[in-house]
Amino acid sequence: MKIAIIGIGTVGSAVATAVKNTGLAHEIVLYDTDGIRARAAAEDLGHAAAFSYDIKITAANNYRAIRGSDIVIISAGANQKPGESRTDLLNKNAAVIRDIVPRVMANVDNKNVKLVIVTNPLDVMVMLAQKLSRLPAARVIGTGTMLDSARLRVILSRTLAVSPQSINAYVLGEHGDSSVIAWTPATVGAIALDDFCKQTKTPLTANTRATIEHRVRGAAYEIIRGRGATWDGIAGAVADLIRSIANDENRILTVSTVDGVGAKSVAMSLPRVVGINGATKTLVPKLDKTESAALRKSANIIRKNYKSC
Repeated sequence: MKIAIIGIGTVGSAVATAVKNTGLAHEIVLYDTDGIRARAAAEDLGHAAAFSYDIKITAANNYRAIRGSDIVIISAGANQKPGESRTDLLNKNAAVIRDIVPRVMANVDNKNVKLVIVTNPLDVMVMLAQKLSRLPAARVIGTGTMLDSARLRVILSRTLAVSPQSINAYVLGEHGDSSVIAWTPATVGAIALDDFCKQTKTPLTANTRATIEHRVRGAAYEIIRGRGATWDGIAGAVADLIRSIANDENRILTVSTVDGVGAKSVAMSLPRVVGINGATKTLVPKLDKTESAALRKSANIIRKNYKSC
């Protein structure tokens, strides 16, 4: 499998390392408008072949190098800075996506290629990329709330003293401030979250839930304040998404793809079955009235932001 990564900044470099470490690609193309940066990243990552998988790493500042790519990961664009929301990046990164996607599509097989979008604000960029590429919505996939959901599971696991791998809990809607934690369908093992808490005598009060929600939504801001940017978490999410596509695993991931038609269309995160053909099936969890209303509000925010750009 040949994978191209567009934009080799902090996030793109971390994504390249994580994708390489899956061992699923026979070639990875690192594209950046800064050819020196691309070559340095390819050289550095290529040296790591001595310790793991021997994969061809190619540097490029010309889109012809991505020809034959099965998956193109777009991570280019301005990064969120301290004090900024993801939406603050809207117009800057919309211009980046408008420039990149037509160039990508001129050099790939539109019958097979999958686009993976990492650039923020994620859901709006997915909608824009799908429109520009004219690919089926199933093959334009944003990482969505995969990372948000991972953060939720990790925080819950520490509260409940159980492995995050035993927790099925999702963050839905926007990858942003209007995201919705779906408490109602959450389970631990095969047991509903509330029942688990009763059986283990682990109270999960309204205040505790509110604190968890605050920590999940604020995780990126906290990391950016201390580190300047986030990259390891999203790189892990991208690698997990690539693994599900490449191995045709048909795992359920909270990725963002465009649903609906016309004015009702929106890209937001819901549990979706992801395999070799992309995100092919969308699942709708059972939510309570408050969660359903919050999810509709989140969708409306995404639509509004999309229309504004």
